[in-house]
Amino acid sequence: MDAKIEKLKEIIKKEGVITKNRQKIVGTEGDEISWLFDLRAVFLDSEGIALATDAFWQIFEKEYPFQIGGQELAAVPLVSAIVFHGQRIKKPVNGFIIRKSRKPTGLQNIIEGKINSEKIILVDDLINSGSTALKQIQVIEDHVQRKIDKFFTFVNFRGEKNFQLLKQKGVQLISLFDLKDFNLSLSENKENLCPEQFKTLWHFQAPNPSFFYRVPKSVPYLDENKVYFGTDNGYFWALNQEDGSVAWKFKVGYHVKGKGIFSSPSIYKNLIYFGSYDGNLYALNKDTCELCWKNSDADFVGSSPALAPDLNLLFFGLEFGLFRKKGGLAALDLSTGKRIWLFETENFIHCSPAYCPEKKLVAVGDNDGWVYLFDAKKGTLKWKFQAGGAVKASLAFDLKRNLLLFGSFDKNLYALDLADGEEKGKYETKEVIFSTPVVNGDNVYISSLDKNLYSIDLNTGCLNWHFTAGGRIFAPPEIIDDKILVGATDGKLYEIDIQTGKATAFFQATERITNKIAYNPKTKRFFLPTYANELYCLEKA
Repeated sequence: MDAKIEKLKEIIKKEGVITKNRQKIVGTEGDEISWLFDLRAVFLDSEGIALATDAFWQIFEKEYPFQIGGQELAAVPLVSAIVFHGQRIKKPVNGFIIRKSRKPTGLQNIIEGKINSEKIILVDDLINSGSTALKQIQVIEDHVQRKIDKFFTFVNFRGEKNFQLLKQKGVQLISLFDLKDFNLSLSENKENLCPEQFKTLWHFQAPNPSFFYRVPKSVPYLDENKVYFGTDNGYFWALNQEDGSVAWKFKVGYHVKGKGIFSSPSIYKNLIYFGSYDGNLYALNKDTCELCWKNSDADFVGSSPALAPDLNLLFFGLEFGLFRKKGGLAALDLSTGKRIWLFETENFIHCSPAYCPEKKLVAVGDNDGWVYLFDAKKGTLKWKFQAGGAVKASLAFDLKRNLLLFGSFDKNLYALDLADGEEKGKYETKEVIFSTPVVNGDNVYISSLDKNLYSIDLNTGCLNWHFTAGGRIFAPPEIIDDKILVGATDGKLYEIDIQTGKATAFFQATERITNKIAYNPKTKRFFLPTYANELYCLEKA
């Protein structure tokens, strides 16, 4: 081994390998682990970064010309030093940095710097599960339509044979060291690897997304041939499921900037219904986009409509700008949009109401943490319950146990008796819940902004399992056969075994995922939205 590379290895061994004897180390599950690499300390040391830069150029000088990039934070000193050294040896190199997530203000870039036409080498401190590498590759492919030539890391945890996904994407993995060089084993710090088993059939990007609002937005709705959803710029879209081409689009009125349509649509017969921050609830002909009616009772509508065809009613939450008039729940005639009843509340109702056809009940929550249950036909309040935080997402009925389930910003999943609103139990997570619970048999599944998806036994209130994602989970899970699919703000769609809570597959998008997917069981296609008003059409590989 070259003397400089040997010296770099000794510095990493001394300064970059942190063991539990030196410092407490907490893993992704909150448990204490034995060791980890902290190569940022090495790369911020003058000798360490000089040796790392020399090692890179020793390997890649014959590859010149090239450009160099990587994801913050580890790649920032590496890219800077490599670019600087290239200038010194009269081999100028273009450099760029990929953000972990898009900056919501300023230029809102996800890539800092320019990418030119030269071949691309990505650099990182280490590679373990490979998820960071795949995210960077996806960003480059989606935003500049370029392929990566090589991916260079200083420490490879697993060996090249474990990263077939990189090879499939045409990327050569080159590493300087492996764990054996530091007398370490992966057994105690092992991350589960699962395959990326989804492939993109088509990808749609609506113009002018709002990166400022990193919250749940309009969930796509499917009929037999089209997929429908709203976007930040005030357009409502109908795309052909086959190829993603635009069937039609509809523009709503003046709205709060960046908050055009967060409401998710619903369909009954030939009408599609959705709300908008222009204050209207719309009913359009789903084939022609002709406006059939609109209701203007609110100043803003972030809520999604809940349909009760058996009562010929539609329910939605209202938000008002008046100081003494804040929110409400309205019931409209499905055919005409005429208001049938209205219940006013003291704070906004962003929450989407939930309708129970078996009992003719409708439930909704507000931003003060109140949950209301109504006779759906008459609008008579049956009871109300005060949670400890806002209730932003929709609710779920469990008729087997006669329960109403919902999550709150006080971090709890609540179970209330449908008869009188009495609290029957609650399960505390570690962060705010901005997701709708999903009942399946004797279990309920709930996402939390603590990055976990929980499976809870409804009979005992005990945890079956929890799955930890790489980002916050706003999206409610979608259950398909024996799998759960849920997206997170790390841009991953996770496929999880419903019995064990273990990941079995994933798809890596560029932007944050804050909404649930839509699935067409006939075509077996998945429709994945991101908060950036994108829509991916996927199928299992």
